Amino acid sequence: MHYMSKAIALYSGGLDSTLAILTAMRQGIEVTAVTFLNHFGCDISDRSSCSKDPFSAALKFGFEVKLCHLADKFIEIVKNPKYGHGKNMNPCVDCRILMLKEAKHLMTMQGADFIITGEVLGQRPMSQRRDSFPVIDREAGLKGYVLRPLSAKLLNSTIAEQSGLVDREQLLSFGGRSRKPQMALAAEFGLTEYPAPAGGCLLTDPIYSFRLRELLDHDPSPELKDISLLRFGRHFRCSNQCKIIVGRNERENDMLQSFAGSEDPVLWVEGHGSPITLLRGRLKESDLKTAAALCARYCSGRNLPSLVVTVQVNGMSYEIETSPAAEDLMEELRIHPGDRRRSHAA
Repeated sequence: MHYMSKAIALYSGGLDSTLAILTAMRQGIEVTAVTFLNHFGCDISDRSSCSKDPFSAALKFGFEVKLCHLADKFIEIVKNPKYGHGKNMNPCVDCRILMLKEAKHLMTMQGADFIITGEVLGQRPMSQRRDSFPVIDREAGLKGYVLRPLSAKLLNSTIAEQSGLVDREQLLSFGGRSRKPQMALAAEFGLTEYPAPAGGCLLTDPIYSFRLRELLDHDPSPELKDISLLRFGRHFRCSNQCKIIVGRNERENDMLQSFAGSEDPVLWVEGHGSPITLLRGRLKESDLKTAAALCARYCSGRNLPSLVVTVQVNGMSYEIETSPAAEDLMEELRIHPGDRRRSHAA
């Protein structure tokens, strides 16, 4: 009886990882896909290149998807990646190593023979280079066990190919950044719905990365809530211990309110189109006054000489009368990549 080989596939839900799985399944290989989630917005609700909806193709083509959260392991490599960051805060090489290590555990548990990824040689500048692949595989303890079906013919053969578990002739030789070969292969498989490529995960975004660096400068072990809040609103540093976040639209107002704990002051201007303004950290009375002035500055009554700002904290509400913040104060406190200032004195 012919042995059906088993593989664990790193699966984002994007085009390349889907095609890699289908290329393996075409040979009769049994594939279990694993989608990794982390604290930095690479999750199945996001439109980033790390993460698309992983379930629609799985349902259509009949493979199983498991979800795995990288949790604090990922935060640690973001702070201190052995192989460095990319242009921003993206630890791409260390990220691949971590995912492969986690996939190796699953491979052992399920009795699988090797691991599949959708990587294409030369597609990404940091982790998808000819010299990066062997380093990544060795560091993950998977030398010879990682099959990259889309570029396999451009790379050295793996143990699975050498042992006859995989027919190398049915693998591919895609390289570079063009998507045309993948689109042609998708049509061949009948894969008609797939997301357009995106620029990368949140850690490749310069504004998000700047905010993350600034947060880590002031708090080396931030709460998950503070990491999540980096994605929303305008951010201001009023002291080493305290930040102010001002919503930019209704969606962000809702998100800021949902993240606010009972001890986190929430501010708004009643009777005007107003942002929700949230304070996080150890704050002084002067920080509340600054937050009220910023809230007033971004509300629809910003041209009035003074406004009444409502403050809600610990289940109680009270009011602060304030003038809208001046432009120079906003620029002094704002956390933005254009700033040379990385911290603000307490």
